[in-house]
Amino acid sequence: MGKFTYNSLEQLKVNVKKLGLELPFSENLSVLERKLAFHGREVPNRLAIHPMEGCDGMTDGSPDKLTLRRYERFAKGGAGLLWLEATAVVREGRANPRQLYIHESNKAQFKQLCASIREDHQAIYGPKSQPYTVLQLTHSGRYSRPDGKPEPVIGTHNEYLDRFMPEHFHIITDEELERLEDAYVVAAGLAKEAGFDAVDVKCCHRYLNSELLSGFTREGKYGGSFENRTRFLRNIIMKIKSAWGNSIDVTLRLNAFDAIPYPYGWGSDQNGGKEPDLSETVRLVKMLRAEGVEFLDLSCGNPYYNPHIGRPFDMGPYIPDEEPLVSAARMLNTMRTIQQSVPDMSVIATGFSWFRQYAPFIAAGGIENGWFTMAGFGREAFAYPDFAADIFQKGQMDAGKCCIACGKCTEIMRDGGKAGCVVRDAGVYVPIYKAGREGKPSQQSNRIDAHI
Repeated sequence: MGKFTYNSLEQLKVNVKKLGLELPFSENLSVLERKLAFHGREVPNRLAIHPMEGCDGMTDGSPDKLTLRRYERFAKGGAGLLWLEATAVVREGRANPRQLYIHESNKAQFKQLCASIREDHQAIYGPKSQPYTVLQLTHSGRYSRPDGKPEPVIGTHNEYLDRFMPEHFHIITDEELERLEDAYVVAAGLAKEAGFDAVDVKCCHRYLNSELLSGFTREGKYGGSFENRTRFLRNIIMKIKSAWGNSIDVTLRLNAFDAIPYPYGWGSDQNGGKEPDLSETVRLVKMLRAEGVEFLDLSCGNPYYNPHIGRPFDMGPYIPDEEPLVSAARMLNTMRTIQQSVPDMSVIATGFSWFRQYAPFIAAGGIENGWFTMAGFGREAFAYPDFAADIFQKGQMDAGKCCIACGKCTEIMRDGGKAGCVVRDAGVYVPIYKAGREGKPSQQSNRIDAHI
């Protein structure tokens, strides 16, 4: 594993073929400019910004200066859909003391954030254009750190993840989950009043909702059977729809698979195979579509445990047992399987950032060939917030502005700092990065446990 070495799109295609992989390619980038609508609300193009957490809110959960700066840059960058970062629905579910947290006392600040996004976008693209906005609602579960120290709340024991837990933790009860469902409904109502187009009932990366999907060993009505393991998610969606109707859309960012062995992983082969088994994922997506969910954003893996699965990197804390190209191709093929299994669901795909300047051609190919409906960019948005504008106006992305998959934005988060791109936004984030790294050993690229 090392530096990204593809000097041309053709060279990338050759290596895809050499490795026996399949990826979609198209030079018809005009497909990325096609409009889309969810429940009548228009999305101006097929490019999205994934929820990228900055860990830079205020102690009361309100957006702070760097938060506002980030979304100003995103809004002016041209992407048609802005999926705002993880926002806690209860204080104890915050992943850090600066994670966004929406409640009645700071609803006005979120309303101003939403209004600013539209104003900043329209200042560039005109009064008739506005991005579609989604606020991601979450409970951080086993990764909760509301006061800066671990205060884990777990949905189910996990042989692979529990080893990283502190001695003291809380297993959430069925009664607590029932009350938490209602907290999501309240937060969705606040998001509606603040002006967001949709809320995301976050269900990825092994936070609480995602963990419950893998609760094969959990007892009670939220564990064991497929119906029980998906109950929390489905109840929240049903309750939000019942309370607020079509005044706000409901969606989710969903892990297609966890890449953790059964019975501790969602989307894992129950016969012991290492490849994902998407049968339950497809079953869930079909149920959600029948219940009125029109679109979803897919992801996979766990950034705390096996980050190369969902965020292929060239530099990082370990050397994976596969090339980043293999990881990225698996993600996109997974999204193709789900999209084609539920063709009337709009799937937002992920996995593009690692491809740098060649990502638009894969995004266009995927949409053109029915692999997915929209293309979402995560780390790339930190590094290159105006990537969409360059695609539409110049017909390409600038290699000198692209994310280099170095993982330093994630390192900042792990160090307790405010996250952003150390390489492309150095004036702001190099000092934050250096302060967090002070007194800590340099990251080493070593292999990790064979089970990853």
